[in-house]
Amino acid sequence: MASESFDPSPRNEDRVRLAFYNVENLFDYFDDSLTIDEQFLPRGDHYWTKARYTEKQNKLAKTILAMGGWDAPELIGFCEVENRYVLESLTQFTQLKSLGYEIIHIDSRDARGIDVAAIYRPDKLKLLNYEYYQLNFPFDTASRTRDILHTVMELPNKDTLHFFVNHWPSKFGGEFETQPKRMFAAQFVRAKADSLLKLNPNAHIVITGDFNDEPEEESMLNGLSVNTDINALKPTDLYNLMYELRFVAGTHSFENKWGILDQFVVSGNLLLKQSRTRVRDRTAQIFDMDFLIMEGATGARRPFRTYQGPKYIGGYSDHLPIILDLILAY
Repeated sequence: MASESFDPSPRNEDRVRLAFYNVENLFDYFDDSLTIDEQFLPRGDHYWTKARYTEKQNKLAKTILAMGGWDAPELIGFCEVENRYVLESLTQFTQLKSLGYEIIHIDSRDARGIDVAAIYRPDKLKLLNYEYYQLNFPFDTASRTRDILHTVMELPNKDTLHFFVNHWPSKFGGEFETQPKRMFAAQFVRAKADSLLKLNPNAHIVITGDFNDEPEEESMLNGLSVNTDINALKPTDLYNLMYELRFVAGTHSFENKWGILDQFVVSGNLLLKQSRTRVRDRTAQIFDMDFLIMEGATGARRPFRTYQGPKYIGGYSDHLPIILDLILAY
């Protein structure tokens, strides 16, 4: 696997770092009677104890600090977090405590109780608003999935940033059978983006998450209606920054094959040189530091995850984080 090499250089006042991280089943070790969390209990199938929980939290904090290089990211989206408590543990009882991260989270209707969320640094960003959107599939009204988080932030240069965090339905149960749900989610997000762009054609929009589809799949190309030509973008277009990396990089490995499920999609004006706020080098990075990767018995490399099936191996996550830097003009 190859990726855009991580840039650890210090960030000045003119840069803001955004990140997304699927943290692989970040459950607490208490029973929630309203969700299916029995596997992640001290006496559950995974023997999820306080010690294992604490170790994972410290490893996630280590990763977040490393993601920032010399300074931790200003805004991070997450998926696969069980509740607000696990985010409070992460931000208040690890090395992250001194950074003062604030939490954005509400419980979703997901049957397992895993949610999307975000944390941000109020010393760098001002939270203007946030909203969670439920996905209600008209063709499967009994289905319950993760909400979509839309946060609105004021950047240090006073520009407004719309940051969407997603965790679309997986392919469990069959890729063909589940594809309509991901397409519905894609079209839903595109409609939200279009509403913002109609009000302001120069709106700064970043759509991120674990989409459970690759950059070249239908939901990403047609559902989100992205323009794949970075040199022919209009401000109101959407562009997938991971599209050019799709055959040379990966954030997740399945059956020893790397793929990019975790992605950044941005509005076109963020890629224009004249914009007050723009994406640095018109690209995103996969944070693929060696400590986040393990080598299997066959020699294949994959993310150093917490569990391999039911077996505890004590890693970080089955996904690698992704990073995006914004350059700010004043």
